[in-house]
Amino acid sequence: MRFNPKARLDAGQVRDAGSGGGGGLGGGGMRMPIPGGKVAGGGGLGLVLAIAVFVLLQCTGNGGGGGGLALDPSQLQVAGGSASNTGRYDSCKTGQDAADNHDCGRVAVVNSIQDYWGDTLQSAAGVRYQEAATVTFTGAISTGCGQASAAVGPFYCPAPGDMKVYLDTDFFDEVLVRQLGGPPGDFVEWYVLGHEYGHHIQNLTGQMGKVRTQKGRNSDAVKLELQADCYAGLWVHNAVNTDTADGEPLFLEGPTENDLREAIAAAQAVGDDHIQKVSQGRVNPDEWTHGSSQDREQWFRTGYESGDYNACNIWSS
Repeated sequence: MRFNPKARLDAGQVRDAGSGGGGGLGGGGMRMPIPGGKVAGGGGLGLVLAIAVFVLLQCTGNGGGGGGLALDPSQLQVAGGSASNTGRYDSCKTGQDAADNHDCGRVAVVNSIQDYWGDTLQSAAGVRYQEAATVTFTGAISTGCGQASAAVGPFYCPAPGDMKVYLDTDFFDEVLVRQLGGPPGDFVEWYVLGHEYGHHIQNLTGQMGKVRTQKGRNSDAVKLELQADCYAGLWVHNAVNTDTADGEPLFLEGPTENDLREAIAAAQAVGDDHIQKVSQGRVNPDEWTHGSSQDREQWFRTGYESGDYNACNIWSS
């Protein structure tokens, strides 16, 4: 996609918390079994497998001695959440900045995703969209869902009082590319941001409350992840029609074939079967929490090719 150099960016939708202290997943029921174990030479890849589990355990009240599997916001932590801001995005003013600088591109993409859902969600689902900030960090961060290590990877925290997307900016090179063999390229991150904001949509619409089973090829956890992939594709389809607050288009052109190849390759790289092959040398569908590479590609394509919110209703498919 080509950014519109005249577009005025809203840098307030993204902030950077800098380098956090501590490490690991501590406190508040944040510890959970990590399926898949570790890769030789490092444990980061095993933690990637826990991204969906991390979100699900926090949003279903089953993260440690909690109740049943239905969504119960009262059981989520509200405390935490980093209030710091390093000013990393203060210079991101225009679409030209987005074209010249990856950080500013991140701001433009978040602006676009939120403009799309702000224009779409009420008519599509009868729910008013609530903006959700993106917080970047390195090392570790305190969130409304507890302390999170950078090794967890990108995630969305649905806790009341938080409801933000969290992104370790080293994840893509250190884990996705080096450990999982995924593709480099800007659009890889844009797909991931679309996916994480898909979880925000699921939270706003109550679809997280449909989760009853958390592991397995046909589990609700996998459906939740695949639907978020569909929502990412939905945004990509409609991104060229998104605007700034003053009505200026954020993009002059839609996604290129290379953009789509990067997004699909990223979706395939984080499929459970691929991660298990890399980390264990074998595939066990009973442990899946995200879906296979093929399914993740399929649901991204469903959103992108249809451009239709209703096409992402995985619960009835």
